[in-house]
Amino acid sequence: MASTVLITGANRGVGLALARHYYQAGWRVIGVCRHASDELAAVADRVIDGIGVTRETDVARLAEAFADQSLDLLINNAGMLHDESLGALDFDAIRAQMEINAYAPLRVTEALLPCLGEGAKVANITSRMGSIADNDSGGRYGYRACKAALNAFGKSLAVDLAPRGIAVAQLHPGYVQTRMVNFDGLISPEEAAAGIAERIAALTLTTSGGFWHSNGESLPW
Repeated sequence: MASTVLITGANRGVGLALARHYYQAGWRVIGVCRHASDELAAVADRVIDGIGVTRETDVARLAEAFADQSLDLLINNAGMLHDESLGALDFDAIRAQMEINAYAPLRVTEALLPCLGEGAKVANITSRMGSIADNDSGGRYGYRACKAALNAFGKSLAVDLAPRGIAVAQLHPGYVQTRMVNFDGLISPEEAAAGIAERIAALTLTTSGGFWHSNGESLPW
C-alpha cells in the first residue's frame, strides 16, 4: 500500500512542488488549502479546500475527515510573510504571522495526532530567519519571531512524540522562487522540494527535533 502524505498550503509554491514530488514518488497525496488549483488536483489523490489552518473549526473539520485514516507524513507548509521594520511596525501583521506560521502547525499536528502512528513523521516548513544565532541583519520582526516560535514548538513535539515513535523536523527550504518573495529566489520550488524530501527520508527518532536547511546543513538555533 502506498504511503500517505498530507500537505498544508499545497496549492502553490513549495507546497505544490512537494505534492508533485511525492506524487511522482508513488505516494498518496492529500492536499489541504484554502483555494484549490488545477495543478494540485492533477497530482493529489484528494484535495481538501476551504481550510484556513488558523481557524479552529476548519482544523476540526480536517481532523474529522481523517478520523479513521492513517498518515505516514504530515508536512506543515502553509505560511505567510510580511516585512516590518522598526519605526513602521504593524502589530496586526505580526499577530497574523504568529497565527499561521507558528500556532497553526501546532494546532494541525495536535488535531491529526490520532492519524499518526509509530513510524510516522512530521515536517514543519520553517525558515533560517527563525534562527536567533543567525540573525545579523535585523528587521522582519514578525516573520523571525513566528519561525523561532515554530522551531520551539517543533522541538517540544519531537520530545513529546518520541515515545509514540513519531519523528519531527524543522526544515528551511532555502530562498525559493515563489510568490511570497515576488519570485526573487535562488532556487526553484522543485529544487527545494527535492531537498526537503531528502531530509524527511533521512529523519529518524535519533535525529528528531533538528533544524536543517533543505541542502542538509544543520542550522543554529
